[in-house]
Amino acid sequence: MSSGMDSQNSNLTCSICLEHFRIPVTIPCGHTFCETCITKYWDTKFKSGIGPQCPNCNEKFDARPTLRRNVSLSVLTEAANSTGLSWRELPLRGPEGTRAMLLCDRHRKPLVYYCKQDRASVCHECGIAECENHEKVLLEVEWENQKLLLERKSKEVGKLVDETERSIKDLVENINQAKVTLQQTSAWVNVKFSTLMKILAEKQEATELFMEVQQETALGEAAARLAELEERSKILRESQEQIAVVHNLSDTELIKESMVIEVPRLKDIPTDITPNLQDRLNVVTEVLSRVSKLVSEDLEKAVSAAVDQDKDGSPQDKRPILAVVPSPAAPCHPAGKEGLSAYRCSLTFDPRTANGHLFLSQENRRAEHLTSGPRPVPPHEARFDHTWQVLCFQGFTHGQHYWELEVSKPWAYLGVTYETIPRKEKGKRCMVGMNELSWSLQLDEHQLSAWHNGRRETLVGHSQHRRIGMLLDYEAGTLTYYGDGQTRLHAFHCAFAQELFPACWIGEGVSITLCST
Repeated sequence: MSSGMDSQNSNLTCSICLEHFRIPVTIPCGHTFCETCITKYWDTKFKSGIGPQCPNCNEKFDARPTLRRNVSLSVLTEAANSTGLSWRELPLRGPEGTRAMLLCDRHRKPLVYYCKQDRASVCHECGIAECENHEKVLLEVEWENQKLLLERKSKEVGKLVDETERSIKDLVENINQAKVTLQQTSAWVNVKFSTLMKILAEKQEATELFMEVQQETALGEAAARLAELEERSKILRESQEQIAVVHNLSDTELIKESMVIEVPRLKDIPTDITPNLQDRLNVVTEVLSRVSKLVSEDLEKAVSAAVDQDKDGSPQDKRPILAVVPSPAAPCHPAGKEGLSAYRCSLTFDPRTANGHLFLSQENRRAEHLTSGPRPVPPHEARFDHTWQVLCFQGFTHGQHYWELEVSKPWAYLGVTYETIPRKEKGKRCMVGMNELSWSLQLDEHQLSAWHNGRRETLVGHSQHRRIGMLLDYEAGTLTYYGDGQTRLHAFHCAFAQELFPACWIGEGVSITLCST
């Protein structure tokens, strides 16, 4: 077998240069040489006065023959030259590195072509006899093409695996966040119901049952999605293993199996479950907010007015009447400035969030809207790019907190917001109180207004207040505003679900100072 392969290799060698043919041509006697070699040979003989003859058999020719390319040897020579090896050293990619070139079963000639119509490897004779008009490429070239295609498929599947793993992680995190949100909402509802009259007990039980059903349904759907994602991950990994097996097959088998392998086509599986849960619970929380406001404000005022008209009544007679319906939305705090001071906190503005029109001073406790135009400020993801707004560094997730702000003139919005408030958009949606993520009190020369989710509530009473106090009771779900002299201006009633940050929108020429005392 070795001598046969050596003979086969020698048939690809020019007898003049003793190297593989470079453009093999055949002369009339049947011998083949490199086109350049035979031409130079005859040129040299011609200078010595010798006519054209064959270097091998010395057959003489009357005139220099027309050189015709040997197509068969050209194909074989190109295959050998493309690797730089002899036929018995031609490479086959695989775990063993190299191997002898595969031979055609019919002609016992090397498989040098890949026929795209027949999807099969063929030798030179097959290419002429059976695949003459078919599109053919060198087998090594097709092997490289399919290997690259297989690598791209592997990368695509790997990318899908990574995306699926991220989806699993996001869904697990959202499930945990949903549990926290549901627990907070349930606790808020219980606080509201616990202070109402006994007639509301039946409604409280029905609402709690409703929330339990919603929680079970939502988490059940999330668990099903998680299971589906995990099954998807398993399928993708099996696809990866299948591709890895195909990598180790022979040329022909690799090409065949590579064409069969398909990248799985997968549908999107949503991972965000919180918005739907909140929407389902909004009906209950909004009703409870209205009931709480009715009980804590309107009923209290009516009872107080009735008691004040009863001059003969004693303080002992009044206390039980007020104690029947304590305010669940606005807990009873110690009266006066000294009482609210028990919850006073220290705040500073966050310069990373300040719009370019705002100048911070006094150790970031004063914010002024400059009339000279915006200042150059470094870009930051937390900054309000188009809205005259700034947030405080400090945020609250529980407890009771009180702070006061001194406003130079009434052109401002004072409130609180979740950290996720939009910051890069143009228009009012980034303003505190103009979206579902924030609440604010608008100070105007003629009136006061309360804002949430872009909805406005006009307030009655005096609108000129130099100093505004704000009391946040996170668990009770209230944000209460006080004017000069501790006049109660307004209270928001809601179920807070995220960390809250004090926020200020500041009109042109207005300054706001965070009061320390």
